[in-house]
Amino acid sequence: MRRDWRPWPRQQWLQRVLVTLVLCAVACLAWGFFWEPRQLIQRDYEFALPHWSSECEGLRVDVVADLHTGSPHNGLDKLDDIVAKLAESDAQAVLMAGDYVILSVLGGTYISADQMAPHLRPLTARKPVYAVLGNHDWWKDGHKVRAALEAAGVIVLEDQAVQTRLGNCRVWMVGIGDKWESPHDIGKAFAGVDDDAPVIALTHNPDLFPDIPARASLTIAGHTHGGQVKLPWIGTPVLPADQRYAGGYLIEHGKHLFVSTGIGTSILPVRFGVPPEISRLRLKAASRSVP
Repeated sequence: MRRDWRPWPRQQWLQRVLVTLVLCAVACLAWGFFWEPRQLIQRDYEFALPHWSSECEGLRVDVVADLHTGSPHNGLDKLDDIVAKLAESDAQAVLMAGDYVILSVLGGTYISADQMAPHLRPLTARKPVYAVLGNHDWWKDGHKVRAALEAAGVIVLEDQAVQTRLGNCRVWMVGIGDKWESPHDIGKAFAGVDDDAPVIALTHNPDLFPDIPARASLTIAGHTHGGQVKLPWIGTPVLPADQRYAGGYLIEHGKHLFVSTGIGTSILPVRFGVPPEISRLRLKAASRSVP
């Protein structure tokens, strides 16, 4: 006998909706707290920059920020994986935009700079690595963090500039101190730039970007973690910087900025829609870019 179709009773319908919502919430929590923070992606970018020389056309640099070694799913084994990928990359230099240690994060374990920095030696043995310090580094004694990084071969630039040659490319690396926890003397940092070679400026907090001179071809920053959570139609609910600097590439008043969304986590061990990332940049002159 054929059963007549009937709509579900209202109570049954509500129960099914509730169960579906609970399962979706559990899946999102599992993804954000356990799956995505364990990932590591490598993403390629290509930027057409002002004040870029023909000798530097196609220069490859890798960028990492906010390693926060010791945050959940982000111990020394993860750092070794990151170092191996950076060492194997065809990039001619690596730029690190601060926060190598972690002040505190739920479920994390503090790993000092003296413990983590030696794990960078396989990388510094292969190519130059330039770095600035972040707010967490200063909270854990920035001078000790700097000493540990330099002992591992990292070139730390705090309100300093150094000219380097990467293949045929002669380029200035300018490091600017953290906006929150160091003097960040931008004028002092750029004072040593004495010719027309391209300039890459490196700092931790992107909120300094409006004050960076137009002389810089590209400014690179971190700090934001991309908000750690990026929701459809909503974006990043919480961000420790101006919303327009959440992450990625931005051109503002003719100046160019790239904000790394980072590796580790802070405060809450969650990443949702913002996976840990090694950013692989290819840099070209704006006049040579292809539409």
